[in-house]
Amino acid sequence: MNLNELRMQIDGIDDRMLELFQQRMEVSKSIAEVKKEMGKAVYDSARERDKINSLIAKADQEMKRDVFSFFSSVMDLSRSCQTRLLDFDSDLALRITDAIENTPKVFPDFPVVACQGLEGAHSMLACSKMFTSPTIMYFDTFDAVFTAIEKGLCQYGVLPIENSSAGSVNQVYDLMMKHRFSIVRSVRLRVDHSLLVKPGTALADIREVYSHEQAISQCSEFLANMPGVKVTACENTAVAADMVAKSGRSDVAALASYVCADIYGLECLKENVQDKGDNATRFICISKNLEIYPGADKTSIMAVTAHKPGALYRLLSYFYALGMNMTKIESRPLPERNFEFMFYFDLEKSVYAPDFTQTIVEINEACERFEYLGSYSEIV
Repeated sequence: MNLNELRMQIDGIDDRMLELFQQRMEVSKSIAEVKKEMGKAVYDSARERDKINSLIAKADQEMKRDVFSFFSSVMDLSRSCQTRLLDFDSDLALRITDAIENTPKVFPDFPVVACQGLEGAHSMLACSKMFTSPTIMYFDTFDAVFTAIEKGLCQYGVLPIENSSAGSVNQVYDLMMKHRFSIVRSVRLRVDHSLLVKPGTALADIREVYSHEQAISQCSEFLANMPGVKVTACENTAVAADMVAKSGRSDVAALASYVCADIYGLECLKENVQDKGDNATRFICISKNLEIYPGADKTSIMAVTAHKPGALYRLLSYFYALGMNMTKIESRPLPERNFEFMFYFDLEKSVYAPDFTQTIVEINEACERFEYLGSYSEIV
């Protein structure tokens, strides 16, 4: 038998499989209607497990693994079909629809915004890029920024989430699991670090450098060329500048933004000392309530998958099947569960796509734990 004849056989089998698949999906829809009348959930783990095990038992030995993969995918598609029919009016779907319809059409210009650090911090610069004239309240820690939003002390909060060279700000990701909030916007800010000192201090005089740990990481090559100099991490780059200004020493310096020189009365010995010229940090703007402003085409979620082989793969396959481009995945350990993780995803899909809300609902159904963090646009 030649290749064309074999391909014709495959085509015939595929046609029969398509017909049978469509029949199966129609029966799944009928099952969904019955479940709706009975008030039963879409997912019946015991039923699916028993069904797949019975099919594996019938399969030839060399095909058992393939049968498992094939019918697991079929079960996922059937569950997705039933979810579309039953859960479109779920609480999550209603929250998203309500936010799209009732959020103001214009992003606010003059809100009260929480930032970590002091005047001159990069969070302040990111905040100024997002809002026309914000009233900024400064807090000592990232945790305090989240708390200020939860308690309604500030309307928005601005937090760094990742840097193009130093990577993710893990402390912020860990706090995301602790607090309730929504992301309403993000911004990418070019970050340039300068070496700031008290007037009259020379480069050879410096014995200690203060800065935030991320800035220290971003300027590692420059610092490596300062042998014998102690490097001390502190809460924020602006805090570092303030520490230098208030110290009684003439042998200390700060790695901070250039604007801190004017704010704290310092001199700039060297500009742009970061390792990479295209150094940028991404900041998110958070709110207490879900707000979805016009133009939202990015979505962030957090999810915990079942602790079993293939669980994360099956979740990722949803993004592909539902047409969502994944731009970031981050994992953070769950404090209460050894060697299990919360996964954070950034996804690209317009909130106005006809299937957007249902897509989020389906992903929710596929996870053990799920948090929809919001949909928003990004300033670059």
